[in-house]
Amino acid sequence: MRIVSLVPSNTEICFALGLGDHLIGVTHECDYPPAARSRPHVTRSVLAAEVTDGAEIDRRISERAQQGQSIYELDVPLLEQLAPDLILTQELCIVCAVAYEDVLTIAQRLPGPPRVVSIEPRGVDEMLESITTVGRLSGRTATAAAVTAALRRRIEHIRAQVARERPPRRVVCLEWLDPPMVGGHWVPEMVALAGGRDVLGQAGQPSARVTWEQIREAAPEVIVLMPCGYDLSGTLAEAQRAARAGEVLPPFLDEIPAVRERQVYAVDGAGYFNRPGPRLVGGIEILAGILHPERFARSRLAGAVQQIRLETGEPVG
Repeated sequence: MRIVSLVPSNTEICFALGLGDHLIGVTHECDYPPAARSRPHVTRSVLAAEVTDGAEIDRRISERAQQGQSIYELDVPLLEQLAPDLILTQELCIVCAVAYEDVLTIAQRLPGPPRVVSIEPRGVDEMLESITTVGRLSGRTATAAAVTAALRRRIEHIRAQVARERPPRRVVCLEWLDPPMVGGHWVPEMVALAGGRDVLGQAGQPSARVTWEQIREAAPEVIVLMPCGYDLSGTLAEAQRAARAGEVLPPFLDEIPAVRERQVYAVDGAGYFNRPGPRLVGGIEILAGILHPERFARSRLAGAVQQIRLETGEPVG
């Protein structure tokens, strides 16, 4: 089977199921596992590479979203040359992949034509179901069952360890800093599984813009920075840029319990929180280590989390 993946999370699922040799095309953002980088890139971003300012990125993405346009384009000639049997995509988020309708239209002109399947989990259980779906489509049903069973065991281990925690710590997860946005879909569920309570995000619902006043009123005990598409070093750089900008962070930061108590953490959002693939379970483990350091060692995912001072963006310690 010849597979093209148009979403990084689907690429990760394919590799988890041992389908790496069948994966003939991926997106320009598919970077995990490392072997994914060697596959032909069938997409490109329409945003200029030199645009790194969070506010400017948000403005340009918002403009295209209002026009019903994705920020990604397909390399149609390359796709025709690759001649896939199966294209894995999504239609949940217009800024996360090539627009679904565009993929369908282009696929009809390809040899075959290939089957197009949308994989769009909104929660942790649905992410696990998506692994089962890809396993069924590719003839790897038994492998998919083994992978999902192993992931469920890791989740249940955490759930058992935090089940008696009362009350859960109040958490805000920021998926963007300028302007502030809280994570939705699977993120609030991840927080709950790790023994916390997301006080602004809504499980199963899209990420949402909030104000710093709303964050202050929510009084989080922990803030986790997980800007979409950023690894840990990128998150730290964006936090420092926001701190230097002067007008991004409010003057009342010390009124927020998490800031006052130095409970602000930067994480590898792209690796463990933004993409609904197998590594979401690693994200739950990261959150468990943040919320319950006495029970969960953080060293297991070293390089994925850093405690910081929000007012400066600099690491603590």
